[in-house]
Amino acid sequence: MVVFAGQGDARRTMDLLWRPDAGSGPPRPGPRPGLSVDVIVAAAIAAADAEGMAALSMRAVGERLGRTAMALYTYVPGKSELVDLMYDRALAELPDAYDISAGWRPAVMAWAEDSWAFYLRHPWMLQVSQARPVLGPNEYRALETLLGVLSGTGLGARDTRRAVAALSQVVRGSAQTLTESRQVVGASGTSEADWWYARTDVLVEVAPDFAHRYPALARLEAESPPYTPDGELATYLELASREAFEGGLALVLDGIETTIARTA
Repeated sequence: MVVFAGQGDARRTMDLLWRPDAGSGPPRPGPRPGLSVDVIVAAAIAAADAEGMAALSMRAVGERLGRTAMALYTYVPGKSELVDLMYDRALAELPDAYDISAGWRPAVMAWAEDSWAFYLRHPWMLQVSQARPVLGPNEYRALETLLGVLSGTGLGARDTRRAVAALSQVVRGSAQTLTESRQVVGASGTSEADWWYARTDVLVEVAPDFAHRYPALARLEAESPPYTPDGELATYLELASREAFEGGLALVLDGIETTIARTA
């Protein structure tokens, strides 16, 4: 499931992101309401953490708060605006600075580790498309943090943009693969071992000349560590995702270092 950010009313969304109290108006008579934008967004994040974006609705958030969906619309215009607020609010968890006294590379590695763990805590964030940004304060703060670390590299604007894009894709992409591999068992009702062995057995039957047709792939598989026993296949895949994250990150960092040396 892909959710596109920035689909709500532009004025209302940006006001809620940047100056949430601007449209609250004068206080109303009677007891103070128990709801606020902050309370609603926090409940929505908790709901998405527990059940994913597919189950998110104004009604579901209202039920979590013991209110009707209509009660929420006084504070948040609709689900589209709520998604933007959730996305930006969650990013506030990330650190806003890293120690660069030991150099930019250890700082970037620390940033990557924090981002990886963040996505695994909030897998629904990976369902929010990167096609259009939210343009919220915490989204900009997160970008500013990474740029602050990379500022010590001496890279120009074009190479810095490339580095940010590559780093972000390695972290987000590897976290997404791991997250989806965790979710697919529940969604499909089939264990990793059952799925892989059923299809690889058939593959051997229907493509007996596999190694001849795909020699580079066959050689790579032959040189890779063997799969673990049935009960540990899920653990193996988790470790493989972690290796992809660490290995991909190392290659990008090596590329940044090469670029720095070339432009120095």
